[in-house]
Amino acid sequence: MRIGLPSKGRLSELAGDLLRQAGLRFRRQNRGLFARVSGLPVDLTFLRTDDIPTLCAEGAIDMGITGSDLAAEADAEDLIRMPLGVGRCRLAICVPEESPFKSAADLDGARIATSFPVVTRRYLESFGAEAHLVSLSGSVEVMIQLGVADAIVDLVETGSTLAANRLRILEEIDWYETVLIQSNSCRDSETADRIVRRLEGVTIARDYSLLEYNIPRDQLPEAERITPGYNSPTIVSLEDERWCSVRAMVKRSDVIPSMEQLEALGASAILETAIANCRL
Repeated sequence: MRIGLPSKGRLSELAGDLLRQAGLRFRRQNRGLFARVSGLPVDLTFLRTDDIPTLCAEGAIDMGITGSDLAAEADAEDLIRMPLGVGRCRLAICVPEESPFKSAADLDGARIATSFPVVTRRYLESFGAEAHLVSLSGSVEVMIQLGVADAIVDLVETGSTLAANRLRILEEIDWYETVLIQSNSCRDSETADRIVRRLEGVTIARDYSLLEYNIPRDQLPEAERITPGYNSPTIVSLEDERWCSVRAMVKRSDVIPSMEQLEALGASAILETAIANCRL
C-alpha cells in the first residue's frame, strides 16, 4: 500500500516524526519522491500537502497525512480516519484593525483573499453573505495593504503575523489539525488498521504521563480518587508495611494539580515520567 506524506515544511517533519515513533522505519534519499518502509508492505510517497486529500480521494494513494483544513477544502472530510493531535491552528477571517466590519454578514460584496475559497464560501453562505474571493496559494496577509482585498481568510497560530500587519480577527471559522486520511479504495485494509493502531499508541501517549509516588496506606483510598489510572492504578507494597507505592496514568494537563493534591495528602517521592507509546 502507499502512504502520501508532505514533501517539505513543518508538516513534513511532524508526519515523519509520528511515523518513526509508531515504528515505521524509512530513509528518504536526497529528497526523493519515494521511500520503502522496513518490515511492512508500505511505500511512502512525498507530495504537495494540499494534493494529498485529492490523490487519496482518487485512489492514487491509500492513506495520507495532511491538514484537516486541506481535507475540508478538497471536500474530502469523509476520508479522515483519525486526528493525530498535532499541528492545531484556527482558520479565521481577518480585517484591518480600523475596519468597520463587525461580523461575517457584513462581508457581503467584499473582496476576500484566501487559500481556502471553498471553506470560506461555505461559511459566508451560512450568514447570507456573498463575497468576491481572490484565490491565492501563498501568503495573503499583505493583500489588504496592496489593495487586493478588504479582508483575508487564513490560518492563525500565535497571532503575531496579524499584529505585524495590523490585522484583527473578525471571526473564527473553525479549528483544524493534522489528520490521517484513508481512501475508500484502500488496497490493504489490514495493514492500514495496523498503522492506525500504532499511531493511536503514539497520539494517546502524548496526552498522558506516568505518575509514581509513595503514600501512607491509610491515605490510599483518597489517593486513588486523585489518580484513578486508566483502568485502575498499580499498587505495590513497600518494605515498611505502613506505606505503599502507586503508579497511574494521568492526563498531562492534570499532572501538576494531582502532584499538589498528593503532596498535601502526605505522598512523597512523586515522580512524573513521559510516555512515548502505549496500547490501551
